Amino acid sequence: MKQCTIFFLSGFMVLAALQIASASPMPFQPGEKLDYEIYWTVVHAGSATLEVLTDRDGEGRPALRFSALARSTPFVDSFYKVRDRIESWTDVTVEHSLLYRKRQREGDYSKDVELRFDQKSGNTMRYVRGKLRHTLEQPENVFDPLAILFAFRKNALYKTMRFSRPVTDGKVSVMGEATVEDMDKLDTPLGEMNCFRVRIDVKHLSGVFRKSRDAELLVWFSADERRLPVRVKSKVVVGHFTMELVKYEPGQEIRKTQTP
Repeated sequence: MKQCTIFFLSGFMVLAALQIASASPMPFQPGEKLDYEIYWTVVHAGSATLEVLTDRDGEGRPALRFSALARSTPFVDSFYKVRDRIESWTDVTVEHSLLYRKRQREGDYSKDVELRFDQKSGNTMRYVRGKLRHTLEQPENVFDPLAILFAFRKNALYKTMRFSRPVTDGKVSVMGEATVEDMDKLDTPLGEMNCFRVRIDVKHLSGVFRKSRDAELLVWFSADERRLPVRVKSKVVVGHFTMELVKYEPGQEIRKTQTP
């Protein structure tokens, strides 16, 4: 079931898209929480949670913090236990990454990675288990694999829209690309929703995507001001993976505007 974990990480880490396009209020606010269920073909393999929080980065600068948690189901735990956590800090307007941490616990495998973004030098330092492993020169406004998702949500979407934005894992930096293909009406656990279908270019993705000749990755975002990632779906050599939004809690400011 390791491929299920790879799918989860890839699904959120490679929404590499993106021109920051407007000064309008962001569709997410601190306090937002998104809960997902993950399926491998028809098997319920795990769950995931995304949260938006206020914080300060490692140097004490005001920041937004994004958190992603993934865990396998009790059934999958019996032979391949997964407990992964990803955290990302950006400036408060989500223009570039400040700090990124990934804690992987998958079966007998464990790994801790930290990316530190130095805006003055234009470098990203990648630490593995506390030791500096890579120093990479970066574009001015580069995103880590989780922050790129929220940068994408800042954009007003429409059919045929194309996006590109630099994204890095600390070892390489690439221009991620995505295209808004069309609008679909989805039957979801939250009810019927109109969503934009976005195709992610997978040519830069590693792991199971690179090994799959006809791999594809699609993400559906709600066609409203929230631009919620409602569904993630991939096709790879080991089968089909789906991640479905099952619960949504709005952020603080959005919650205030919705209160009578």
